Amino acid sequence: MSIHQRNFSKILLFNIRFFFRKYPALPYVLKWLCISLIIGALVGSASAGFLISLTWATDFREQHLWLIWLLPFAGLAVGLLYHYWGKDVEAGNNLLLSTLNNPEGTIPLKMAPFVYLGTLMTHLFGGSAGREGTALQMAGAIADQLAKPFRLNRNERKTLLTAAIAAGFGSVFGTPLAGAVFALEILFIGKIRYHAIFPVFASAILASIMTDLWGAQHTHYPIGKIPSPGFLPVVYSIIAGMLFGICAATFSKLLHRISAVFRAKINYPPLRPLIGGIIIAAAVFSLGTTRYIGLGIPVITESFEHRLPVDDFALKIAFTIITLAAGFKGGEVTPLFFTGAALGSALSLFIPLPFGLLAGMGFVAVFAGATNTPLACILMGMELFGAECGIYVAVACVVSYLFSGHNSIYSQQKIGSEKNSRYRSDRDKSFSDL
Repeated sequence: MSIHQRNFSKILLFNIRFFFRKYPALPYVLKWLCISLIIGALVGSASAGFLISLTWATDFREQHLWLIWLLPFAGLAVGLLYHYWGKDVEAGNNLLLSTLNNPEGTIPLKMAPFVYLGTLMTHLFGGSAGREGTALQMAGAIADQLAKPFRLNRNERKTLLTAAIAAGFGSVFGTPLAGAVFALEILFIGKIRYHAIFPVFASAILASIMTDLWGAQHTHYPIGKIPSPGFLPVVYSIIAGMLFGICAATFSKLLHRISAVFRAKINYPPLRPLIGGIIIAAAVFSLGTTRYIGLGIPVITESFEHRLPVDDFALKIAFTIITLAAGFKGGEVTPLFFTGAALGSALSLFIPLPFGLLAGMGFVAVFAGATNTPLACILMGMELFGAECGIYVAVACVVSYLFSGHNSIYSQQKIGSEKNSRYRSDRDKSFSDL
């Protein structure tokens, strides 16, 4: 190498070092952009495959309703799978949150295929469950495998898992902004952790793009007429938000309490979904409708088209709680969407707001109250229904968040900041005891 080449190399190296010292965020951004690209590709592809599979399972079940009679045996199979081979991943979303709070060993990769298979069987044979839990667990299990190759330390691993949650949520619902904020809000009530903000948004957006590239479809809900903001419409929104928050708290409390009943009364875990499956199958054929099983997307769509009966939301709560408390796999969020949209639509009977707007408000507000993520739900409402409904959605989500108390569908969620000084601060108390 000539003298000129050596001098040029030294000058170039000096300039690079000087640039990095002047802009210390650049190495961080480049590193996490690389990791986020991998997370986005893997998680987005997994979500796409999962969504396509769920569509197939739902369509196949509706064409072969006799499959619902096999729900107890499907539950027994899933129960046996987790009891003998999946005890270390059975906690599901709560395992993700506990690992995020206190990273120890790597989340087993088997969590992804186990929860995928369990959720697919739940929907194929007629259980009432959602998809967010599966998407988050698949994302967390996949992304956590990157910790060792990239030599991530403890804090960086927390960032990795937060980004995975954002990617899973944003891609499965087609709402990347809401997915990112959900991941930042979910661990602590009333506290957002900004340290992971770049990887979280990058992963959520990239995963959502990847899911779309695979051709996975997301449902769109036309919210219809939105009145101009005014004093009375805002007051009506506050009243609706109060009812949505009470509904969210009721759902969370019942889920924990019925789960405790199943655990107390049935000692052998695989028998719990067997019994739960018998109850669900009998209820479906007694009512003569499949309206309250599966994701319930057609009923959610109906809630935006006309006023629903007042018992739709309550029956969905009952079917979902029995399904999940018994040990079937799936998420709580889409059933919460159903519950909120159906309740909102029914509330138009005495709250003078358009039923489509009330359905949209309930769609996200019950979810906000049950997960304590109001900012994510406000963004989700605007991503799904348009910015025009932002004021009404924001009021409903915030009031629902306040009125749901310190209840949560996630028992590992911690209290970062009390919602109100009258609430008792007890950060270590399990939500199952509230």
